[in-house]
Amino acid sequence: MTAVQPRAVVTRRGPADVVFRGTAVAAGSAVLVIMLLVGGFLLARASQALEVAGWSFLTEQAWEPDGGRFGIAAVLVGTVLIALVAIFFAVPLSVGMALYITQYAPIRIRRPLVTMVDLMAAVPSVVFGLWGFFFLQGAIVPVARWISTNFGWVPFLNVQSADAGDPLATTTVYTSSTFIAGIVVALMITPIVTSIMREVFDQAPVGEREGALALGATRWAMIRSVVLPFGAGGMIGGTMLGLGRALGETIAVYMIISPVFVIQPRILENGASSVSSLIALRYGEATEFGMSALMAAGLALFLMTLVVNFAASTIVARSRSGASS
Repeated sequence: MTAVQPRAVVTRRGPADVVFRGTAVAAGSAVLVIMLLVGGFLLARASQALEVAGWSFLTEQAWEPDGGRFGIAAVLVGTVLIALVAIFFAVPLSVGMALYITQYAPIRIRRPLVTMVDLMAAVPSVVFGLWGFFFLQGAIVPVARWISTNFGWVPFLNVQSADAGDPLATTTVYTSSTFIAGIVVALMITPIVTSIMREVFDQAPVGEREGALALGATRWAMIRSVVLPFGAGGMIGGTMLGLGRALGETIAVYMIISPVFVIQPRILENGASSVSSLIALRYGEATEFGMSALMAAGLALFLMTLVVNFAASTIVARSRSGASS
């Protein structure tokens, strides 16, 4: 008796399928190749400075490449602080906007709201920088002074050179700070964080949402019990993607901060720093060795941003909302 053999199933792809598949594979491979080329270029150009500095490049605060003392400890801390301040303001704003658009807004205004949020991402960085420098800085100084006066006992909210008891004391100690730069960056990253959260919240199962409402839950109770748990991974992923964007902001931060090359943990006080603004500040006057040092700083920022974005993608993929998409 002849044994039964399973019939082989052969997929015959048409010309259009072959072209599309090849284009998609080529595009995906090109992204990886470009990333490797960028990393390799930065590493090659930074090798001279890294050989001289060694591990002190990560611990040294001063930036004097031609003098033999240079490192990214101060600018790296400043970069992280500005990004954290931005995330502190951007995430609650993004969650509220995404929930309103997907759960509360009437259908007729939902599309215009989405368009307005997306248009914020098209505003050039220099416009945000000009707005922050000429308008926000003057408006936010009284707020920064009030925070420092009432919560100065918190180390990172203290302003050492300010005199809270003197109403005529100069307010310049509150300008060009990490706090102001972080607020500006928060508005720049809000559109991308909002877009990710909006897409995740919109994917929450309709049956579960309607079931919660049918059982007597209020709209907010349904959001807490269904939408937010479903979109938790997407919220974290969107926040981390926003963090990755905030770490690399250049022009707006460069226009606002007053660069200092010491670790400055007091976010309300004048003086801040970031890796991207350091590169923009010293690029034009850098010697050959100084350019190598700037490339090393760029390599550190590139790797840090890459790690943050990779972690965000992993969290989104492993979440319930990411897996379903």
